Amino acid sequence: MGKKVKKEAESPPKDVFDPLLIESKTPATAVLMLGSPENEVLAKACEALYKFASKGDENKLTLLGLGALEHLYKLLSHEDPILRRNAVMVFGIMASNHDVKKLLRELDVTNSLISQLAPEEDVVIHEFATLCLAHMAVEYTTKVKIFEQGGLEPLIRLLGSPDPDVQKNSVECIYLLVQDFQNRAAVRELNVIPPLLGLLESEYPVIQVLALQTLEVISKDRETRIILGENKGLDTLLNILENSELSDLHIKSLAVLGNCLEDVHTLQQIQLTGGLKKLLSFLEVSTVPDIQKNAAKAITKAAYDAEIRKILHWEEVEKFLLSLLEANNDEVKVAASQAISAMCENIDSKNDLGLQGIPRLIQLLSSDNEEVKEAAVTALTNLTTASPRNASIVAEAGGIEPLMNTLDAKRDGAVANAIAVLTNLSLQEPSRVRIQSHGIMSALAGPLRSTNSQVQSKAAFALAAFGCDADARTELRNAGGLGPLTELLHSKNEEVRRNACWAVMICASDELTAVGLCSLGALDILEEINLSTKRKNKFSEAALEKLLDNNLSQKYSRMGYLSSNNTITNGFYDCGQIKHGKKFLSLEELSKQELTDRQAIIFINAKSQEK
Repeated sequence: MGKKVKKEAESPPKDVFDPLLIESKTPATAVLMLGSPENEVLAKACEALYKFASKGDENKLTLLGLGALEHLYKLLSHEDPILRRNAVMVFGIMASNHDVKKLLRELDVTNSLISQLAPEEDVVIHEFATLCLAHMAVEYTTKVKIFEQGGLEPLIRLLGSPDPDVQKNSVECIYLLVQDFQNRAAVRELNVIPPLLGLLESEYPVIQVLALQTLEVISKDRETRIILGENKGLDTLLNILENSELSDLHIKSLAVLGNCLEDVHTLQQIQLTGGLKKLLSFLEVSTVPDIQKNAAKAITKAAYDAEIRKILHWEEVEKFLLSLLEANNDEVKVAASQAISAMCENIDSKNDLGLQGIPRLIQLLSSDNEEVKEAAVTALTNLTTASPRNASIVAEAGGIEPLMNTLDAKRDGAVANAIAVLTNLSLQEPSRVRIQSHGIMSALAGPLRSTNSQVQSKAAFALAAFGCDADARTELRNAGGLGPLTELLHSKNEEVRRNACWAVMICASDELTAVGLCSLGALDILEEINLSTKRKNKFSEAALEKLLDNNLSQKYSRMGYLSSNNTITNGFYDCGQIKHGKKFLSLEELSKQELTDRQAIIFINAKSQEK
């Protein structure tokens, strides 16, 4: 390890060129020489151009402007192997320039370059032809041409070249090509896995890293993961992780293994051979943040599958994730929290994570890092959903106050999930009372005004959960929460609208709140919603009925009748039936109007008069 590839790609191999002194100030002379019919002159012109181009991008652009590439292109098919070699070398050195690559695409040189990869060609031709292709393969159109012109097979064959520069350029080109899904399937069919695994034994780190990066991309496909397992690739990767001298390869190896965790069949293979236990043991002792973070991310992706969650639980992955919450790195804490959220889909994992994880996650709510705060509170949402035990642990661990503080977080996701956790806790009476004592209804007034639909939905849902208490409804009225709640009835988001209707239905349980909502137009909005087959929901009709039943004066004026279960109390008044769309006036508003000979207003005042 630690060695570099035997020579830089842009350094000319020894004994290739005889020295020819042509000043860099006269590149035009060398380009003119490319028009010579004599092979010796052509060879010396190529030498001069190679040396000139090697000195930097400015010189490459100069040669581009002089038309050197068009002349050199003709030499790629020359019968003299030395001329072909020299021309390919200039192409290889120049192709790193963006403008040069553009012209090379226009000249359609890929087919000519691929033909230089034949087994019988000189190793120097292989080196610079693969270098040129690697430079060009960053462009999608070139990827397509290399695929269509049969370039994958020779590139894969050259992974076994004895020359490390050829190996490096070939694997780099393949890495760029497999970014395209079509090429991933093609290289799999061409049996790319064995030679890539062979490159992991290279003494050159740059080659090992490129091989791992390529494996990472192609192992996103299930078929490739199976082949990787069949070729003992998983064992090879685990051996790299166990070798402390190969620490510079650990992150990339882990990325490949992370893809393998997403496949039940492959994961079972790793588990049966003891590889999964070995992997987790390595992860538990690692203190490298990138390794910890990437491992947690891999677990998050894998845990979307129920069978994989079971396997990970059997191997006690929860212990590893809980340890990451103590890491001294915010990115690691975020990734660990997200993995905990994913593992919560397994009920046994949820129970195991709850007892030890909840106190640690509550501590993270006080983090200065907003992303950490959001990931932690999201994990708490998943831990407490449908889990009274975990909800109790949150309350007992002093989580209510930090959750209330999180309602002021800067990230919408953190606010929405903080509301969700508090709502989960509200299902238990002692917790609900404690949350209300912290002023939950006043705190929800802000989220109700949010422009984020997730926050709006959770806030309205929370109002429905806490609004069953008369004191809570009074607090909501005093905090000015009825206005934004009424506005949410207009929402085009179905979930927001449904939850807002539910909240109105619950909060309209007393006359003061019902009258307040009606005065803000809630009644008209609900009537409009219920006329629409698309917008109405099971709560919109119930909310309308509840508003009217707790605002009998308006119900009688609007409907012209009261139901048998409606009881008239002190303060009821009959101002006559109003037409649809007309505003229903309060007693105070009516008292300010001038007397007319129109229908009298009947007011019920059943209070006993003091003598």
